[in-house]
Amino acid sequence: MPTSYPAVFRLRAIALVRSGWSVTKTAHDLDVTTTTIYNWVKQDRIERGESPGVSTKESRELTRARRRIREPEAEVEILRRAHDLLDKDMLRPKGPTR
Repeated sequence: MPTSYPAVFRLRAIALVRSGWSVTKTAHDLDVTTTTIYNWVKQDRIERGESPGVSTKESRELTRARRRIREPEAEVEILRRAHDLLDKDMLRPKGPTR
């Protein structure tokens, strides 16, 4: 499972890289992988509007919206299955009903 680092730690690492430190040196000194530092710097550039991408705030909103949408979809699926099961067991009249 990935390690979660405090926000202050991430901000400090990003500040070091932005001040001119190499990603490799920063990663070695902070005992973090270079990939992690690259990802943090990339996300920081997105947050600042320097490069295109989905910001953290937008990502959280999308996640919440998908969760809210998933619940009614599951309810509809349950109702469909119940309808199919009940529809099979229902006897149909052979002639006109009137």
